[in-house]
Amino acid sequence: MQRRTLLLSALGAPLFGAPARTEVAIDGDRFLINGKPTYAGRTWKGKKIEGLLMNSRMIQGIFDDRNSLTVDRWKYPDTGKWDADRNTREFIAAMPEWRRHGLLSFTIGMQGGSPEGYSKSQPWETGAFRPDGSLIPEYRKRLTLILDRANELGMVPIVSVFYFGQDERLTSDQAVRKALMETADFILSRDYRNVLLEVANECDNRAYQQATLKPELIPVLIRDVRNVTKRGRRLLTGTSFNGGRIPAEPVVAASDYVILHGNGVKDPAVIRQMVQRVRQQPSYRPKPILFNEDDHFDFDKDDNNFKAAIDEYASWGYFDPDGYQSPPVNWGLNTDRKRAFFRMVSEVTGEK
Repeated sequence: MQRRTLLLSALGAPLFGAPARTEVAIDGDRFLINGKPTYAGRTWKGKKIEGLLMNSRMIQGIFDDRNSLTVDRWKYPDTGKWDADRNTREFIAAMPEWRRHGLLSFTIGMQGGSPEGYSKSQPWETGAFRPDGSLIPEYRKRLTLILDRANELGMVPIVSVFYFGQDERLTSDQAVRKALMETADFILSRDYRNVLLEVANECDNRAYQQATLKPELIPVLIRDVRNVTKRGRRLLTGTSFNGGRIPAEPVVAASDYVILHGNGVKDPAVIRQMVQRVRQQPSYRPKPILFNEDDHFDFDKDDNNFKAAIDEYASWGYFDPDGYQSPPVNWGLNTDRKRAFFRMVSEVTGEK
């Protein structure tokens, strides 16, 4: 069977002066950067690493809170106030260290993620969209700074558009579509060739209120955003389901790459089974399988979720709800848990 390569680029000069240095593509079940497989030639403990995309959930890079009753929860200890621009500056300052350890990707959210890690209610207002779905300029500016730096570093951000607990800030299905299309238009108009899209974080989460973002209808959104093009380019797109869940077959069929979550999965054998079950779906065709969220940290053990994903040739993503999701975030490698993760990334990828 002839292999198909999906490119995120086109000939021609960058739009609006945005430099086009890093270009992501998909070749079968491999990720490519600038035409070459990631971690070229690399194996680890007999398992192929070439073509994978090691990543971390860094969802709050453009975070802000427009609710005056909750914004003080995120204040910096040294200043006594929250500062969204400082948060983004410190995020950008940390990125080179992530990259030196072999981390090629991170997930960043347009509607953030729960700033308390796991929350039953979310009174804060953290999304990058007005109620009608239009993109708020201040968020766009902060996102531009991060995507520009990722471009320079050879990194591939995963931009996650919708988050449960914040989707209800949008007034209608039409507003949802507007938010998605404005996000895609922004990325394509700036000629970012290094960005992957996640339409919604855990679309099967019962907290979602917008019907368009639920599993039955989200394949339509995936197909619609895949049809958005500028100068012959489109975004490589998928969506995730809850931890331990397998995306529905129509979602797998519609996606360019399959996103899985390992949250709550304590047995690495289940991680292996999840990847196997995706590939067993009748509609599955060779495409990358990528975990971009997993709160499992047993990096010192012979078997863990990270290793289990690699065993099945799937990329793995770290989720540290205390260390990288709860503002004010220290974006550095300042805890034993973070250092253990990045040591394993470095060992697996052979970088640093």
